[in-house]
Amino acid sequence: MAGKAPIVGATVQLYAAGTTGNGSASTALLTSTLTTDAAGGFTAPAGYTCPLTSSQVYVVVHGGQVGTAADNPAITLTSALGACGDIAASSSFVVNEVTTAASAWGLAQFFGADANLGATSTNAQGLANAVATVANLADLTKGSSPGAAFPNTGSSPAAKINAAADLLNNCTGAASGCAALFSATTPSGGTAPANTLDAALNLVRNPGSNVAVLWAQLSAPTAPFTPLPTAEPADWTLLINYGGGGIKQSTLTSSGSSPSGLGVDAGGNIWVANYGGVVSKFSPTGAPLFPAGITSGGLYDSDALAVDAEGDAWVPNDGSPGVNGGFGTVTELSSAGQPISGTTGYSTGGINYPTSIAIDTNGTVWVPNYGNSTITLLSSTGQPLSGATGYASKQFSFPVAVAIDANHDGWVANTSNDTVSKVSADGTQVTSYACCLGPDGIAVDQRGFVWVANERGNSISELANDGTIVSSGYSDNKASIFAPQGLAIDGSGHVWIANLHGPSITELAGSTAASPGQILSPTAGYAADSGFTEAFAIVVDASGNLWVTDFNNNTLSEIVGLATPVKTPALGPPQTP
Repeated sequence: MAGKAPIVGATVQLYAAGTTGNGSASTALLTSTLTTDAAGGFTAPAGYTCPLTSSQVYVVVHGGQVGTAADNPAITLTSALGACGDIAASSSFVVNEVTTAASAWGLAQFFGADANLGATSTNAQGLANAVATVANLADLTKGSSPGAAFPNTGSSPAAKINAAADLLNNCTGAASGCAALFSATTPSGGTAPANTLDAALNLVRNPGSNVAVLWAQLSAPTAPFTPLPTAEPADWTLLINYGGGGIKQSTLTSSGSSPSGLGVDAGGNIWVANYGGVVSKFSPTGAPLFPAGITSGGLYDSDALAVDAEGDAWVPNDGSPGVNGGFGTVTELSSAGQPISGTTGYSTGGINYPTSIAIDTNGTVWVPNYGNSTITLLSSTGQPLSGATGYASKQFSFPVAVAIDANHDGWVANTSNDTVSKVSADGTQVTSYACCLGPDGIAVDQRGFVWVANERGNSISELANDGTIVSSGYSDNKASIFAPQGLAIDGSGHVWIANLHGPSITELAGSTAASPGQILSPTAGYAADSGFTEAFAIVVDASGNLWVTDFNNNTLSEIVGLATPVKTPALGPPQTP
């Protein structure tokens, strides 16, 4: 369908997604293409064979006539149908501009040239979750947004998806509208799209480009898909806010409010620590998996969270009354939400007001102690590896964040003396570098470069792994980098920033770029109209989605398909999934 009109005489093919890399060649499943009838209908005959029952299947429609117009070769529409083995005989789907827009957002990192869709063979889960996201954004049986299973605890993305679909309809409904659409979705210095799917992908991949021009192309009174946004969006990022599951959208004193730390497990589930003493767990499509969250195991004033290789969540508790002299503990929760660390959490090894946590590829858990400026290392079973009192050094000064490099060294952000410290796993080597201004977040990229969020400096520092300072602060004078805190590195090495005092997310070029630290996001950042008031933590999942906690607004936000996928859980530097 083009809007509400059938596309007649279009060519249809069914594909199984490729498995040799992002955008790799798909497998055509029908020996002969199909042609749509006078109602736009077609039937895929029985007997096609998928490479695997788990192969992700999608349909692509090319060309065809709408009304009395001539064949329009610029029409390319798509819909992601799901795993081959899950598609029942006589299943019915709609392919239109809404399903195409939803597929573009949900699968942006997996689409290649010529409508090929694929992922690495080791990231089948990331691709499957992305396809599930498409079904969350659009009802594939009706061709409308949102999907039938979209959680009632989320904010509907329908208005922005409808807007993108209406833009595509300007071309599918009449070939005369294609030139304006293709011009406005041509990347800077790139090639103009030749069809509507490529136009949708360009819009999603370059969400800050030509926003006003595209907005002017919408004809609200005659648009086939409604509702639409009530005002011009800041950009074309697709952001969804989620609550529930222990995240209560109310005041700071409400149990479960103020979401802070984030982690993603191998299945793509999102774990959230809440300062109010609750841990929440969400499905890859934002559905709460524990209706009231998890409250057992000594959770209290939790600022951070990390997920280990077994899918267990580790949470530092910044002060726990009646336990460890009130100096805090670390709680370990199983994937089923059960406390592994007992009723009060781990408290030995010098734990003293822990505020951050990171897990190495070898299972070692690193915990900076804000209370006495030490570092505690725990084994995968919670046993102290750093002695009875943790590693101590005069170089540590109120450490608040830690990241681990490929050599198993920890990098610690010292917020009080404006340094970062490189610490060997056995604690014998501590070297500090004066690099920063109020370092409050830290991340290590694929090449070992260290990125530091300077909350007081409103900037991002970059260091080589030997401590050489590449930059003491990439900044844009608070335009988008404003009290940065959370950092995440995606699969392309790009740096993503959650701004505690800014309303948006910032993207920087990574260490491999010709200009490392170059700000790639718009002047005001991405999702500047999202309503962020205290963006706290940010992570990337294996589908390329960004997840952000807003400490003040009590929300978990998903920015769909904007980043390059990474392997989850995050252990050490980011890895290709």
